[in-house]
Amino acid sequence: MAEKLSGSEIQRRLKQLSGWRLADNAIKKQYVFESFMPAIRFVNRAAELAEAADHHPDMTIHYRKVTMSLSTHSAGGLTQKDFALAEQIDGAAQG
Repeated sequence: MAEKLSGSEIQRRLKQLSGWRLADNAIKKQYVFESFMPAIRFVNRAAELAEAADHHPDMTIHYRKVTMSLSTHSAGGLTQKDFALAEQIDGAAQG
């Protein structure tokens, strides 16, 4: 099982990510796309990355806005896995 990060480590890692925030024992970010279909393509890319990492975010889709929420439920909080997947999801938003 992945090890839960300390509060100071979470804050340090959040500074390395753009647009992610701490909320409800998770890190969250909202992405906004030009329309619905680019948002759905992004969700599909993010889902592939999550499946490959065996780490699955909560995703909310509101037309052209997609919110990602990451937390390692088995650890009861945030772990390195959340931050690694956040970086990959950011990359998927660019492509």
